[in-house]
Amino acid sequence: MKIFKIFLNRIFVFGFLILIQILWVFFIGRELLEHYSWIHYLMRLISLMVVLWLVNKDENPSYKISWIIVVLLFPMFGGLLYLLIGNKKPSHKIRRILQPALDEISQVAILEDDVSKTLTESKQDALHYLSDLGYGTYLRTKCRYYSLGDYCYGDLLKDISQAKKYIFMEYFIVSEGLMFENILKILAQKVQEGVEVRFIYDDVGSITTLPYHFEKKLEQLGIQCVVFNPFIPLVSARMNHRDHRKICIIDGNIGYSGGFNLADEYINVKVRFGHWKDTGIRLEGQGVWNLTTMFLSTWNAYKHQDDDYTQYQPHQLPPIQQDGYVVAYGDSPVDHEETGENIYLNLINQAQKEILIMTPYFIIDETMMKAFLLARRKGVRIQVITPGIPDKRNVYHVTRSYYYSLMKEGVEFYEYKPGFLHAKMVLCDQRIATVGTINFDYRSLYLHFECNVMVTQKSVIKDISKDFKETLALSQKVTLKDSRRFRGIYQAFLRLFAPLM
Repeated sequence: MKIFKIFLNRIFVFGFLILIQILWVFFIGRELLEHYSWIHYLMRLISLMVVLWLVNKDENPSYKISWIIVVLLFPMFGGLLYLLIGNKKPSHKIRRILQPALDEISQVAILEDDVSKTLTESKQDALHYLSDLGYGTYLRTKCRYYSLGDYCYGDLLKDISQAKKYIFMEYFIVSEGLMFENILKILAQKVQEGVEVRFIYDDVGSITTLPYHFEKKLEQLGIQCVVFNPFIPLVSARMNHRDHRKICIIDGNIGYSGGFNLADEYINVKVRFGHWKDTGIRLEGQGVWNLTTMFLSTWNAYKHQDDDYTQYQPHQLPPIQQDGYVVAYGDSPVDHEETGENIYLNLINQAQKEILIMTPYFIIDETMMKAFLLARRKGVRIQVITPGIPDKRNVYHVTRSYYYSLMKEGVEFYEYKPGFLHAKMVLCDQRIATVGTINFDYRSLYLHFECNVMVTQKSVIKDISKDFKETLALSQKVTLKDSRRFRGIYQAFLRLFAPLM
């Protein structure tokens, strides 16, 4: 019976279908080459044209080099492979679905109380830049930082149980278990009370954790649902672009984001890779609006609802927070803007004393590498905490391969010994921090739909700083001698193709 379930598993079935496609292309190609020699030259010509196109393309250098090597190593089909899955830009279908909704919501993206143009730190903190992209900066927002998903879970349950009008939820991974079952019970109850519940989950992110067509179960409970970019068993670049955001919005007044998904390991009910260390943030007030517009832009792209967006604006506003501002911002491959990377680079470049980072993956390009080195040369202390127990072994090898070059210049690396660190956090000079879903890797920075929250409120900065110190105390410092061991042939091979992982 167990074997029978494996064969009916969606991953197995879709993987088998993709394998058949690959084998079919291989055998058809071989037959064509045997009978039509000119195809041999055509395929090589396609590969040559792809290489020349990549050389001239305005593209991340590391990504280009990886693909050029693949194409040159396999000239018979490398060019065709790039045309099928290599382009970082979303497929025409995804752009056609999302762009109209993005254009529509851009008309109401920023509230009147946006202060991005008036703050003295506006240029230093790239607030003008974020404002131009449709992300307002607000002072009337309360923040609470969570150093673990465990601590956030209770507040999340309480807030959704008190919803009066609507609940919006958008997550990369949703898994059947204690965490989601408790949430689902409350959502079903709120539907019975007349609360509108909308739910988005990423199909690939949840492909091994939810049954096929799980959206039908949600809809039977009265929960409206969107399955983002449904997985199809075809070799296609479209599958590269995933909704990696984690957003929960209650009545437009309360919003959650951070690294934690809706699965038991994120609250340490289930142990997968030791203790799961994650971070998150709760917003209350105007700062929630940026998260709401991100959600609605995706929702309306799929549902084509004629919403009056003003009804979702926050209406319960706390007093002006005198100790700093909040700006939630997103990153999307549709807008041709590397927002996540640009904000990280800005924080590194503006640092005068220290940069503190927690990240599960550390796979950076030459631009980011140079930014770290230049920061060190002007005396900035840089401390980076990565997992002690990995969730993806090869990605862990690639992450470690970057240690040595940076450690020679004085960058400090630590590994969280109790388990897997999934937090995505940067703290600059004990003054400004960003917390959210954006990893230091190619997928987060170039392919996925992401969101982060940038904050300068002193009370929140204090909590983030405290969390970093406590996490550092549970981590082991990597020595320069250790880092040399992480630079073998296998790691070099993986790093060469890191942009393609």
